Amino acid sequence: MQVATTKMQDRQKLASYEIVTTVNKLASVHHSSALSQLAAQIKAVTRFSSDPFVKVRGLITDMIAKLENQQDVEASEKAFCDEQIAKTSSQKEKLDGVVAKVTSKIDVATARVEELKDEVLQHEGSLAALAQEQAEMDQMRRESKAEFVAAKDELTKAVAGIQHALSVLRDYYSGSSVFVQQPAAPELHKKSAGGGESIINLLEVCESDFSLELANEETEEASRAEAYEQNTQENKIYKAKTEQDAKYKKKEVTSLNKIISEETSDRTSAQTSLDAVNDYMEKLKGRCIAKPETYAERKLRREQEIDGLKEALRVLESETALVQTRLKRLRGVGAINTQSA
Repeated sequence: MQVATTKMQDRQKLASYEIVTTVNKLASVHHSSALSQLAAQIKAVTRFSSDPFVKVRGLITDMIAKLENQQDVEASEKAFCDEQIAKTSSQKEKLDGVVAKVTSKIDVATARVEELKDEVLQHEGSLAALAQEQAEMDQMRRESKAEFVAAKDELTKAVAGIQHALSVLRDYYSGSSVFVQQPAAPELHKKSAGGGESIINLLEVCESDFSLELANEETEEASRAEAYEQNTQENKIYKAKTEQDAKYKKKEVTSLNKIISEETSDRTSAQTSLDAVNDYMEKLKGRCIAKPETYAERKLRREQEIDGLKEALRVLESETALVQTRLKRLRGVGAINTQSA
């Protein structure tokens, strides 16, 4: 019985050694300090305990429970991370879209404002040039009209003077009664019909020339006045149209500036929310993603560790059952030998 008991104890030590070796391999493969500590504890229990299997079973069972609990915690953490990352990503995508959309509206409105301002400046420049042009036209018209009035007065007087002279000469040479009351002509004086006709012809030519020039001046003056009135009217129409267009453009600029202000406020609010979401996403990445192992790798490692420990536990339970069976047999044999004695 003593020999048999010694052999069983040796078998227990061998089994414990195998278990320690198995746990150490698991610790080495998975780089687990917890399993290394477990192997050391099993080794110490095997060396110093009178009933090592019971304590070893407890150590392994506790470690399996601890690893399963860690697995459950990591599964819960994985579910939390998946849910939060998906939710946060959706919020981020939505806010990115809002910020991009509002920014696009602001950019379009801002570009339109600059375009309108340029057009208003062009209108103002055109109106200033038009005012200068109209002022020059007014001055030229005043000067032209004054010159015409002076020329017309001179030509009218000239024509009237020539006509009066012709009238006198014609009466004189025709023997009109107009000259009956005149002083008596000197004895040597007599009318020169040929010379008088030449003078009258010359004066008639002058009258015709002056009358034609007067008519030309009046025609040109009428044309200049008509052209001035037409240009002035066109300028008035252009001025009114340009001023109205500039007015509408300024009104549109005011409206767009209001829209830009409102959209900028909305973008600021959306950007603030987006910044908060981005900050939270970075924290989630640090918590859920930035790890030496992925969740799948950690899950596989936990499963392999638990399976290894369960296998070691099965080996231990098998050896325990074998030892208990042999102890019962030895006790039965010992009892028979005692009765025989």
